Amino acid sequence: MTLALVTPQPEVFRAYAIAAAGLLVAAGLAIAWIGRGGRRDVSGVRRTWIGWLIMAPLALGALYLGRVPTIVGVGLLALGGFREFARATGLYRDWTTTIAVYLGVAGLTAVALVDDPETGAPGWYGLYMAMPVYVVAGLLTVPVWRNRAKGQLQPVALAIVGFVYFGWMFGHLAFLANAAEATGYLLFLIFAVELNDVAAFTCGRLFGRTKLRSEISPNKTVEGSLGALLFSLALPWLLRGSFPHFDAVDLVLTGLIVGVGGQLGDLSISFIKRDLGIKDMGALIPGHGGVLDRLDSLIYVAPLFFHLVRWRHGI
Repeated sequence: MTLALVTPQPEVFRAYAIAAAGLLVAAGLAIAWIGRGGRRDVSGVRRTWIGWLIMAPLALGALYLGRVPTIVGVGLLALGGFREFARATGLYRDWTTTIAVYLGVAGLTAVALVDDPETGAPGWYGLYMAMPVYVVAGLLTVPVWRNRAKGQLQPVALAIVGFVYFGWMFGHLAFLANAAEATGYLLFLIFAVELNDVAAFTCGRLFGRTKLRSEISPNKTVEGSLGALLFSLALPWLLRGSFPHFDAVDLVLTGLIVGVGGQLGDLSISFIKRDLGIKDMGALIPGHGGVLDRLDSLIYVAPLFFHLVRWRHGI
């Protein structure tokens, strides 16, 4: 197994770390100024800021330590996200099926960690792409093993959705850590999806008139969505140092993936929560809700960006 102790692309890492620290300090000062003297209630925004004070050092620390901590960290997030989904949907009561998904997600993490036996490259790509076949087949055999038919379709269907969506799709972020340019790729994605959310919120507040999908996310507007898309199309050009080998086509496609995929990821989790009648998928992160409430956009963006990079440049 290839082991990297510190991040490659140290200059890229340094630039993002400085930017993250600057944004957190600026946000903290702005919150203190807006809420001075108790004139305005900023408690909710302050909780969100505290959440970022926890999350940003953890993400940067894992990336700095290299591919193994990064892959393991993404695997743990995938397990946490599925756990929230299982609890919210009631699947958690079916321990056999739930454990089967846990084992599948753990298997994905292991496959991303080991070297390809044919090429020697870090990460066993062929097996990673085939893992849904084996895990879904295994989940379908659970009712057979139990010799039970009634009431089995729903838990198996939920387990398959949970594994593919929160395990396999999100797990592409872990496999991306095997790329030589992993630092630039991963930091860009993390920053880009969050800035895309901020742009959608800001444009929606300033210009929003038309509801985007009123039954799924009533506060989102068409104007906010278009503003976020335009911002995301510009972002790869502004942060081009993350991937200096990208040409114009790569940059445009990356912007579309973040601008469209990020919003679809957000809306997908929103319709799940609305169908379940809950506001947040969890309460792990102060001011943010659960793991899925914070990482919903990455679930869509990670596999789309991964396959763009592999198609155009290889991993």
